Amino acid sequence: MLLHQQFVRMAKKYEKKLAIVDRTLNRRVTYKKALIGSLLIAKKFQKYDEGFVGIMLPNSAGAVLAILGTLMSGRIPVMINYSTGAAANCEFAQKKCAFKTIITSKTLLEKINCPKIEGMVFLEDIMKSMSLFDKIKAALKAALPVDLLLKSIHGGNEDDTLLILFTSGSEKDPKGVQLTHKNISQNYNALVNAFSFSSEDVFLANLPYFHVFGQTANLWVPFCTGMTIVTYANPLDFKTICDIVREEKATIMAGTPTFFWGYLRSSKPGDFDTVRIMLSGADKCPDALRAGFIDKHNKVLLEAYGTTETSPAITVNTESHNRPGSVGRPIDGIQVITENYETGERCQVGEIGKILVKGDNVMKGYFDDFEQTSLSLRHGWYDTGDMGYMDADGYLWHVGRLKRFLKIGGEMVSLIKVEDVLEKVLPPDVECCVVEVPDAIRGARIIAAVTQQVDEKDILSKISGLLPNIAMPSKFVLIPEMPKLGSGKIDFKTITERVRDIVQKR
Repeated sequence: MLLHQQFVRMAKKYEKKLAIVDRTLNRRVTYKKALIGSLLIAKKFQKYDEGFVGIMLPNSAGAVLAILGTLMSGRIPVMINYSTGAAANCEFAQKKCAFKTIITSKTLLEKINCPKIEGMVFLEDIMKSMSLFDKIKAALKAALPVDLLLKSIHGGNEDDTLLILFTSGSEKDPKGVQLTHKNISQNYNALVNAFSFSSEDVFLANLPYFHVFGQTANLWVPFCTGMTIVTYANPLDFKTICDIVREEKATIMAGTPTFFWGYLRSSKPGDFDTVRIMLSGADKCPDALRAGFIDKHNKVLLEAYGTTETSPAITVNTESHNRPGSVGRPIDGIQVITENYETGERCQVGEIGKILVKGDNVMKGYFDDFEQTSLSLRHGWYDTGDMGYMDADGYLWHVGRLKRFLKIGGEMVSLIKVEDVLEKVLPPDVECCVVEVPDAIRGARIIAAVTQQVDEKDILSKISGLLPNIAMPSKFVLIPEMPKLGSGKIDFKTITERVRDIVQKR
């Protein structure tokens, strides 16, 4: 399935239905208007170089139409993260993928204080340049029968690159992930089956489109099904989002634990009455967060697991098959195994190993990076770099990145496990991130970064029976606000650097 062509089919089928409720700019766009708008933009984009076109836009009707128009014109969107270091990210993407044009917004640049980079084209100027004749031509084309309309826009095949997304860079420099139409179509088909999605659903679309979670969950799944999406540009505007969910009667929400904590604290009883699916991903979902939604809203927060390289879904918990604490069972059409990180042998039930994935959801490869692609893809299996184990019923239990394991005195220690134990004894409003710092004698030692001052002796006393001595934090370091990526993930790279700087100065 070519995803932009599937959008055309849905747009023709549901012409009068709302496609986009843009709560950032207070616009309501029907499927018919969205089709005409994307055709208008596609025509304008044909003057740009073939190949890649950068897109740096917040969630809005304009962002959606720009992505669709890029694909319809035969170009490939390169999604650029504007949440931090926008100018550097633009230049990095241009250099990495060898393109010039970046579609962005004057309003966005002003808001994030980003200078204009060579090659930037403003969406506001593109829209102003559209004449009445342009609009009439696009409307006439949109009125064509589906078969003729599909022939008038770019085609291709399922193995063509749909878009380029950059990995989060939480541990190292970002890599350009090439996802194909087939990759995200696989996720679409599996997720529709898992959650019984339908055209009647209303999907809150506030996850950034420069992140794979936002692309699949907040764009392609709803548009390929004929849903209405409710876009909002700032997922951290927790109170407003709670109001939007209530007012627009959203039925599906997806987000990171960071975002869901904000919604839980800012919401009132009744805000989420219409929501039937709440899906948490990108980071481990704390038990306290799940309990909070049950207690306050009687809503079950379902946890899922995925990666940018897998489009993203690998495993999901569903309404009928939910094992809290696990990240769920593999979605339809893919294989998941765990492999011993030293011997390479397949793990037994309950044995922790590297998580490997095979299926049509796995990326084409990293753009212009044969070496890293070869390291990550072996005999059709994608090595996620994560550690976990399968239980007897086929549920996957994620225990952290392999890079978040360390050897101390010859023993493997999971930093995620240390965080889980600390979470049980720290006050609910204290965030914690455990990192390692070099140690001349033991090789490494464990430091716990916390957002508020804590009684170290009391905390260590409470966890002493829950962790082996080698896994006990040697210090607690205060970081009032945990750095996070634009996707909502914890920025381990920055936190580790800060902690090491603090420790070295003591």
